[in-house]
Amino acid sequence: MRYFILILGVCFCHISEAQTLRSRTVKLMGARFDITIVAEDSLKAEKHIDDAIAEIKRIEYLISDWIDTTQVSHVNQQAGIAPVKVDQEVIALTQRALELSKLTNGAFDISFAAMEKIWKFDGSEMEMPSRAAVKKAKAKVSYRNIEIDTVQSTIFLKLKGMKIGFGALGEGYAADRCREMMLARGVKAGIVNGSGDMNTWGRKPDGKPWMIGLAHPFHRGDLYAIIPLEKSGAAVTSGSYEKFAEINGKRYSHIINPATGYPATGLSSVTVFGPSAELANGFSTSIMVLGSKKGKKLLKKFPGYTYIMATDKGKFIHSETIPLETYRVKNND
Repeated sequence: MRYFILILGVCFCHISEAQTLRSRTVKLMGARFDITIVAEDSLKAEKHIDDAIAEIKRIEYLISDWIDTTQVSHVNQQAGIAPVKVDQEVIALTQRALELSKLTNGAFDISFAAMEKIWKFDGSEMEMPSRAAVKKAKAKVSYRNIEIDTVQSTIFLKLKGMKIGFGALGEGYAADRCREMMLARGVKAGIVNGSGDMNTWGRKPDGKPWMIGLAHPFHRGDLYAIIPLEKSGAAVTSGSYEKFAEINGKRYSHIINPATGYPATGLSSVTVFGPSAELANGFSTSIMVLGSKKGKKLLKKFPGYTYIMATDKGKFIHSETIPLETYRVKNND
């Protein structure tokens, strides 16, 4: 989803003291990725972008559950049948997901993917799914039924019909990996934004911080805030206003509450800032389910992360460490 607008304030050309900024937009992992690199010249910048795209594609063909041949798809195909051997990278990502599930008491759960056949959020839904259908699908959702064998490097889903998906972590993980790869190469500045899962490093060629505009959840086309990304490189927004189902005049969020099997309510958007886009995404998704009170309590345990939330009723709540004067607000009622 396009929750962020990158505010460059420059043209994509030679800018200052042998620094060139280049950007490219591609569709990967079922999402729009905007990749921006600052390098000594255009050729090097474009090569770095090529390599970032290759890394995202590598991750996509490892963890995407909509591609039948990936390791995660094999895990889903063998649900209730047998453990599946996967790369250590997939084991590690799954372990982090399970740790987040325990931390949030199940508000975050990668096995929510079993609900995808019930809730599509693609514009095709004309009526609510039946309670029986929701109950049947929800019975397959529980992180406690995911078994990891680190010695054999296998993942096993205990119940037939179970499914795991990394839609809430994968794009952030890819953004983090690209940032790490570029920093290891000595690329001093850039941005990888996977449809709202963004990680940045360094500064613009003019020495100023990267600026992002947060899309207003209640006024389409407007920005709610313009924020400099100085201390926290990653910024992730989860929201109900870009992807949703509208049934009988009521809007339903695409973020499912694993405890009920129904869309989360109470918050319209949650933006989390911090060092990791993967973890920021996990937090923003969890808080959409937990609500603002429990969400703020959760993030107090992680001082490197801050937040801005918008309730369904139009109220904005921000972290105490984000003073009001550090960002501009438009149409804040």
